[in-house]
Parts: sequence; structure tokens; C-alpha cells
Amino acid sequence: MVILKRLVILVSLAVIAISPAVAQEIETDTRPGIAPDIRDDATNLKLQRGDFVIVPIPISNPTLDTGLVLGGGYFYAQTEAQKKAQPASMTGGGGLYTSNDSRALVLAQQNYWNRNKWRFTGAIGAADLRLSLLAPDDTSSGQSVDWRIEGEFLYAKLSAKFAGNWYGGLFTRYIDADQSIETDTSTSDFDEAVNIRSVGIGALVEFDSRDMPINTYSGRYFKVDVLANDEAIGSDQTYQSYSLALRSYHELTDSVVLAWELEGCTRAGRSPLWDACRIGLRGFAATDYLGKGSGSLQAEARWRISKRWGVVGFGGAGFVGSSFSGVRENEAIPSVGVGLRFSVLPSKRVNIRLDFAWSTDSDAVHLSVGEAF
Repeated sequence: MVILKRLVILVSLAVIAISPAVAQEIETDTRPGIAPDIRDDATNLKLQRGDFVIVPIPISNPTLDTGLVLGGGYFYAQTEAQKKAQPASMTGGGGLYTSNDSRALVLAQQNYWNRNKWRFTGAIGAADLRLSLLAPDDTSSGQSVDWRIEGEFLYAKLSAKFAGNWYGGLFTRYIDADQSIETDTSTSDFDEAVNIRSVGIGALVEFDSRDMPINTYSGRYFKVDVLANDEAIGSDQTYQSYSLALRSYHELTDSVVLAWELEGCTRAGRSPLWDACRIGLRGFAATDYLGKGSGSLQAEARWRISKRWGVVGFGGAGFVGSSFSGVRENEAIPSVGVGLRFSVLPSKRVNIRLDFAWSTDSDAVHLSVGEAF
């Protein structure tokens, strides 16, 4: 089964780095505190020997189909003072395989120092993803075509607290990927070459006042980041990536939480198609709506009906600009649905999430660990 976002990161970072359009389906937050250290928690949903933990994580979604993430991590020992001030540092690795023959492997490192003032995340890995795209509507009437991405990546981020709940940092990303798209149509907006190397250096600013990031009842989160990919440092194309996220959580009663999220994305320059903006909503494949810009707003009501069980209702809409497919460009794309939650670790608020979502022309089932945002 499933319990732990810290172990999901081991494979999620691989997919996030190779294809941001796929990231929402097994998305993992890398902020400190997002993954509870469960070494001392009694559960049958893990294999543990000392400080080493292995966790199998099932996933199902319209992008990758159904599969399994198997992650293993070694959590470094802490003093009592360190346990109160910061998460445990960890070295880990993981693998992903799904029914559409997508696969990924990754090694990762997370460190926290000086009472959580300094944070580091690093990962290296490879992925072979079998996806589908909505082809440009002037050639294939928006029909799906096969899209394969195969490549390696390296990612590193260092951030530090500079005031209150504010953090700032720098990150770098290297991707060398081969792709094949079963369509003869190309666009000037995106680089669709067979082999593309992307090398970038970026900066980010975050604000985080959430009470428990893995499943928040109250607080706010804000992040803005910029990534500059440049030929001067080895990238095949010079382009910039900009993204923004704002989340807010409100505990209306002891058992009801209202959460909402606003996201925005834009690309300046001719970016690889796998680095396009996407709509981070449920009800359709993450690759259905790719473009030079996107935005979305969604809200979710979460009701804990018992210690273990909960239900949710959610709704929202998004748009995509300068779309690859041209399907519903600059139109509102809705997402509505209901979901069921089962808590596998109530003390850490770790849930299995089963969501049923509907959009304009599609519906989907999403099975994962942790809340959607």
C-alpha cells in the first residue's frame, strides 16, 4: 500500500524533471516537513530495519495508467533537539513502473541544517515515459498520438530561511532527453527535436505557514520561481520558465477543512515540449493541455467523518495559452469531482486518496498518496 511522500519524491523528482506535464500525477512536495519520519510508527504498510524503510506505493491516473512506486530511504539519526527543530535528513532511491510500460529510477538526497534554516535537495535519475498527446487540431482533429520521452536528469536545490516563514534559494537542473511524437506537425512555439538537452539555473522564494504540509488544516503557502535555460551553459535552447503557486487552508470546524489553490505558469522562448506549461487539475491527462502559458484555480472541501475515513468535493477551472494542440485554447476547462480518503497514519495525517473527476470531454480516476494540494 502507501504511506509516505518522502519516499514518493525519489521517483517523482525523476518525472518532474523529465516532464513537468506529468508531474501532477505523482506530484511530490519537497518542502521540509512535507514527509513525516515514520520510523517509530507502528504500521504493517512498510518494511523497516533500523533506520532503513521500504514502502510500496500504488498509483493510477489517466497519464501513466496503473502502476507501482517502490521507494527505500535511510533516515539519519537525530538528537532530541534536532527532532523538534527539523525533519530527518535522508538518502534514498526508488523505481516506478506502470501498465503503459513507463518506468523511472532515481537516487536522491535531502539534508537539513542549523535548526531547519538550511535545506538541500539533490537527485539524479532516468525515466522512460510512454505518454499520449492531443495532436494539433488542424491535422488530427485533436486525436491522441503517442509520445515517448526517454532521458536522464540531475537536479539540486539549496535554500535558506531569511525572515519568519520566508525562504529563498537557488536551484539547477540538467536534462538530456530523447522524444518521439507520432505526428508530422511541428510548431514554432516548442522544440520538438529528437534529442534535446536543457541546462538551467534558477531562483525561488517561498512562504510557508502551514501547520502540517502533508495534509494541511490551516495556514498558507506561496512560491514563485524562475529558471533560466541558456545556450551559454550548455542548453540546446535559450528560454525561461516562470511559475507561481498560492495555497490557503481554513479549518471551518473540527472536521471540515476548506482549501483553495491558484497556479500560474509561462514560458519565454522556444522551450522543449516536455517543459511546456500544463493545467494542474484532475479529470484529464496532464498532457492533454500543454502550452506557453497556463493558469488554474481550484477549491476543495474536506470532511473527516471518522478517525480513518473522509470524503471530499472539489471543483475548479483552468486555461492554456499558445496551446500545442489548439484544443480549447484560452477557454475555461472545468474540473469537478468527489473523493474518498483513508488514513493509513492518522497521527501523521497520511491518507490514501481516491478521486473521481470530470471535465468537458473526459473523466478520470486518480489513486495516490497525500492530498492533491
